[in-house]
Amino acid sequence: MKKLLLAGVIVVSLATIPQPVLAHFGMVIPSDNMVMQGDNKTVTLQVSFSHPMEGVGMDLAPPKAFGVNVAGKNQTLLGLLKPFKVMGRGAWQAAYPIKRPGVYAFYLEPTPYWEPAEDCFIIHYTKTVVTAFGDDEGWDGEIGLKTEIVPLAKPFGLYAGNVFQGIVKFNGKPVPHAEVEVEYYNQNSKAVAPTEYMITQTIKADADGVFTYAAPRAGWWGFAALNTADFKMKHDGQEKDVELGAVIWVHFENWQEK
Repeated sequence: MKKLLLAGVIVVSLATIPQPVLAHFGMVIPSDNMVMQGDNKTVTLQVSFSHPMEGVGMDLAPPKAFGVNVAGKNQTLLGLLKPFKVMGRGAWQAAYPIKRPGVYAFYLEPTPYWEPAEDCFIIHYTKTVVTAFGDDEGWDGEIGLKTEIVPLAKPFGLYAGNVFQGIVKFNGKPVPHAEVEVEYYNQNSKAVAPTEYMITQTIKADADGVFTYAAPRAGWWGFAALNTADFKMKHDGQEKDVELGAVIWVHFENWQEK
């Protein structure tokens, strides 16, 4: 009887141990982020809301805004979005034709997502940068999102092992000591985290809102700077906090030799 009671206590204790909460990431992933002469000139973008390392998707409602910033001007692309599946869940896809040299910053503002596990709404302002036909001017431009990561290193043409730097901004101003979550997009599900602590890595920006990260392997890496909004939203008649994420997706390349 004592052994049974002890086993029951252990089971209850294990059940009450806090489990790590998977990090959420808005995702805008292009088929090509460096369009060269001879490449397919139509870039296909997959737009989703997911846990990229674990390969767990969530349904993404029709976005509030989706567009591209070219030469400092925003252009809506909502009309290009078509329903799609990413990680088996509802997402969106858009085909965008690249017609001339330039730097194209694609961005997403989703419909607020209610997360019961965190008792708050989540809005991830997400972007990625595509360069085309040798033009790389303006890669550090700001789109003007509520919260945004402005790259301090080119967000393309990076080798695995290079560092990526960005400055976290909220309402156009740097966020001192902002917390930034980092995850690898485990597209082929072959990457395995040694422990749950390694699924999402967390770094802090410095006093000027600048963070630095060296990607250990090639592929897509997401950086999400999280802040609590300066407003609340109602859920079931109660005022709830809103988590605002500034997200940027950056691709790192393998070193190649002849």
